Amino acid sequence: MKIRKKNRKFKVGISDITLKEVAKISLKKNEMITFYNGKSEYDVVKKNWGFYATPSINSRLKSFNFRTCLIKSKVTKNKFIVIVQKKKIKEFYKYLKDEKCEVVKWLE
Repeated sequence: MKIRKKNRKFKVGISDITLKEVAKISLKKNEMITFYNGKSEYDVVKKNWGFYATPSINSRLKSFNFRTCLIKSKVTKNKFIVIVQKKKIKEFYKYLKDEKCEVVKWLE
């Protein structure tokens, strides 16, 4: 694994959300990184064919109280897979409204 620290800010979205890029991580085959927030975890695994971009939707993510959703921008038509904390569904729908996005399908 190789980590390059970054300090870059940039705007995204319709409502001018500022993101801050703090690192770039390069993984070798079968290496995994885990992001955590309290008791919740989110893994990314590098494979020789690409990435497992999320833990199992119907098992590990569910056990960490996340829901997986496919959304689409009404403006750009771009699609995104998002992981939503179950207790933050209200905030998620506000985000969709602010960013002019819609739920295509909950992936459960």
